[in-house]
Amino acid sequence: MSSVKEKMTEIIQLQPEDATYEEIMRELAFERMVARGLDDSRQGRVLSNSEMERQILTWQK
Repeated sequence: MSSVKEKMTEIIQLQPEDATYEEIMRELAFERMVARGLDDSRQGRVLSNSEMERQILTWQK
């Protein structure tokens, strides 16, 4: 597996030359969120659709 710096460099290099700082930061954050979500899934830290629906319904009260 590549190091954090290598992964960040790869993501940055994939951006267009005129990418803004904010766009690059957004891509880095998105990559991290996806990686964390995949890790959660692999570790079994998931909710069923019905459980998620139940939790969302409690937000409306």
